[in-house]
Amino acid sequence: MFAMVYEGPGQRKWQTVPDPEIRHAGDAIVRVDAVTICGTDLHILKGDVPEVDSGRILGHEAVGTVTATGSAVQTLSPGDRVLVSCISACGACRYCRQGHYGQCLGGGGWILGHLIDGTQAEYVRVPFADNSTHTVPSGVSDEQMIVLADILPTSYEVGVLAGAVTPGDVVAIVGAGPIGLAAILTAKLYSPSHIVAIDLADARLDAARALGADLTVNSRSQSAREIVDDVTAGIGADVVMEAVGVPETFEESVRLVRPGGHVANIGVHGAPATLHLEQIWSKNLTITTGLVDTFSTPTLIGLVASGRLDTTPMVTHRFAMDEFDTAYQVFEDAAHSGALKVLMTATA
Repeated sequence: MFAMVYEGPGQRKWQTVPDPEIRHAGDAIVRVDAVTICGTDLHILKGDVPEVDSGRILGHEAVGTVTATGSAVQTLSPGDRVLVSCISACGACRYCRQGHYGQCLGGGGWILGHLIDGTQAEYVRVPFADNSTHTVPSGVSDEQMIVLADILPTSYEVGVLAGAVTPGDVVAIVGAGPIGLAAILTAKLYSPSHIVAIDLADARLDAARALGADLTVNSRSQSAREIVDDVTAGIGADVVMEAVGVPETFEESVRLVRPGGHVANIGVHGAPATLHLEQIWSKNLTITTGLVDTFSTPTLIGLVASGRLDTTPMVTHRFAMDEFDTAYQVFEDAAHSGALKVLMTATA
């Protein structure tokens, strides 16, 4: 089969690799029908995730069709259409029993495209398949489902829920890429008074307005703090979500939050950020970080299936699977291409 293989920092290649095989009784093999690229994949390519070995197949988001199952798999059969979650879960360890699947001690967590071969391929082996896939509801398209593999639950759990958004809050989201836009969508479920989206790219700010942001800030030419102050009587945002993963945006997030407010870091960081305790020690701030657990995925699937969440605007570019390298180029140059999520589908 063909797959997108990481060959060290800055290097990737769409190449022939062996087909995956069942290794453990809980495994399933899934034919990848639709797959996407995540900002985390770009962090890997920049060398920000050193645990990823050269030769690893990238990717942790896919929708596909089960082709084979191990002897212990109980809920899946060949031919089933499934969402492959970015998080795998053994289901039995301490963290899985608490719903913290991202911290799985039994061999799960974020492993696809990280510690084991991932989804940017024609086929993928999914460990703990009963716990790590979700059946696609009738009438829901691959395109609608693909954002439920990672960005929607990540933004909802690590941003909206961890940030404790409540009705009437002013919510500032630093970064209007796919994660930030998904945070806008899911924050709206809690009726904040204002959502302020902050980015450097006008195309992404246009998308933020289309998805429900009340105010947008291009921080190249505008002061985010001034605009947040205008709607908060100068005290700062109730909740700030960091959705980029660089030191500057984390530090900006801390500057934007009000005393007693909450900074929810969603971004993947590859370099240290300064925490100015000399300035904030007395401000009663809550700062949270997190890896998604995906406990919310069934709820979010239900909201998409019922039409309460419209994820279709998130996919902006579509390619055949054999155009994967072009898709990466478009996604990497999102400031010019306007790419949010790029979708690759299997060629006939």
